[in-house]
Amino acid sequence: MSAGFRAARDGVSVHLDAGEVSILRSLVSQVLGLVEPGTTGDDPLERALGIGAATPPDDPVLARLFPSAYAEDDEAAGEFRRYTEATLRDGKRADATTLLETAAPGRLTLTSEQGQAWLRALNDVRLALGVRLEVTEEVHEEIASMSEDDPRYPAFVTYDWLTYLQDTLVRALW
Repeated sequence: MSAGFRAARDGVSVHLDAGEVSILRSLVSQVLGLVEPGTTGDDPLERALGIGAATPPDDPVLARLFPSAYAEDDEAAGEFRRYTEATLRDGKRADATTLLETAAPGRLTLTSEQGQAWLRALNDVRLALGVRLEVTEEVHEEIASMSEDDPRYPAFVTYDWLTYLQDTLVRALW
């Protein structure tokens, strides 16, 4: 397993083996497929400005990636979503693309900007995986008590590894 990210003179560095890169690419590609561009109305101005739908997503992963800004006010939440979700989707796709374009086996050095994109992309993957696995605050205890024969074990260990990578990346960037 990777020793995690380290601060480097021009950004951050990490050593990843081919299997780790494959896992990252697969998971980030899945999230990239989820955050496709949102739909806009028929109005040309709405399309040009990326003004989208006011309704929250039905998919629990998308609801986690694009949470409601106003939990107690559906109307305000809908208006906020209409004007911001397209831009948020663009940002998530850009971060995922940066990770996909820069992930390679061996020693990898990222600029601070690329490291920030990786950080956001890793966070999106962790959020998505966490929703699918129904992760709680007791995740570490759950993994420790889980049998390696449990069919969920590889996914939980992957979640834990992503948490480690994200933590070391935060520390290396700051």
